[in-house]
Amino acid sequence: MKNEIHLLYISIAGNTQSFVDDLSDYAEKMHQQDPKNPLIFAKEITDETEFADEEIPYFAFVPTYLDGGNGIDNGVKELMTNVLGEYIAYHHNRELCLGVVGSGNRNFNEQYCLTARRYARDYGFEMIDDYELRGTTKDCERIYANMAERVEEEINV
Repeated sequence: MKNEIHLLYISIAGNTQSFVDDLSDYAEKMHQQDPKNPLIFAKEITDETEFADEEIPYFAFVPTYLDGGNGIDNGVKELMTNVLGEYIAYHHNRELCLGVVGSGNRNFNEQYCLTARRYARDYGFEMIDDYELRGTTKDCERIYANMAERVEEEINV
């Protein structure tokens, strides 16, 4: 796993897929510059995904889609991303999660990245970063560096 970053993600409107693609391209460039830089291996979780026991530590990428409630003082109803949460909760998968990265729209104020914050709280791992909508090049650079550092720490434990 030394030169690998594994991630699980769900993409509803294509924003997360676009960001994961950009992040993977960035990782490839970094790896070409120095083979010690890890590559990214991404697995999309959908309603069609057969649940399995993960064997390699991973990061989770989740957007926020809500249907009802504001998520703060009058409840929350997740919309469309539940299968990723169920996959993480399957057997011991949550124990291998190195952290969650959230995405959303900053126009939604307190609801921005609410799903990622809830995953971190409910499953006992850290929300390590966030980006808005499809993200930017700077987001890719920052999140890649953050994940690579955490993978390196995991190896050295």
